[in-house]
Amino acid sequence: MTRFFLLVFAAGCLATAPHLAAAQAGGFPVQTTSRTQFVMTNGEVVRREGTQTMPLTQNVKLPGGVKINYKNGIVEMPADKISPKGKKITLQEGDYVRPDGGVVFATPASAAAARGEGTPPTTPPGTKYDTYVQHGPGFSDPAMQVSLLNKKIELLNQKIQALSQGQTTLPNTKAIDDQLTQLDAQLNAPK
Repeated sequence: MTRFFLLVFAAGCLATAPHLAAAQAGGFPVQTTSRTQFVMTNGEVVRREGTQTMPLTQNVKLPGGVKINYKNGIVEMPADKISPKGKKITLQEGDYVRPDGGVVFATPASAAAARGEGTPPTTPPGTKYDTYVQHGPGFSDPAMQVSLLNKKIELLNQKIQALSQGQTTLPNTKAIDDQLTQLDAQLNAPK
C-alpha cells in the first residue's frame, strides 16, 4: 500500500516538473490579442482585455520575450544590441504592458523613473501630457513595416514583369535582387 502512495507521489512530482521549470525560466508563455494589457493595479499586475480585468496567478512571458512579474510589477526586457544585458522596469500604479512588449506609463513620474531620470517637477492634477512608451526589443513601427512591404511588392512585380516578357535570354534582374536583399535585411533586422 505504501508503494502505491509512493508511486502516486512520484507521478505527481513528475507531472508538475514542467510547470516548475517554466516558472524558473521567468514565466509562462501567454497568448495575447491586440486588446490585451498587463496593468499595475493596487500593487499587483492584472490582465485586462478591453474592459474586463482578470487577476494573474503566475508570472507571464510575452511572445517577444518580455517577462512580467505579477507580484511586484518588474518587467524584464530581453537582451538586444542596444541593451546587451536586457533592461528591467518597475511598473507604477496605472502603468501597463502592451502585447508587443511596449510599456505605457500612466504618469510623467513613472516615465521619468523608467528613463532613469530624477523626479519631474510637480504638475497639477488633471494636466495633460504626451504618453511615453518604452518599447521592448524587436519593436518596429507598423507604418514603416507596411511601407517596406509595399516596396517589396513593387520590386517583386517589376521582377515578374521583366521575367515574363518572353525573351529568349533571361533578363538581368541583379539590381532588383539587390534591392530585395536590402529590404529583407531591413525587415528582419532586430530593432
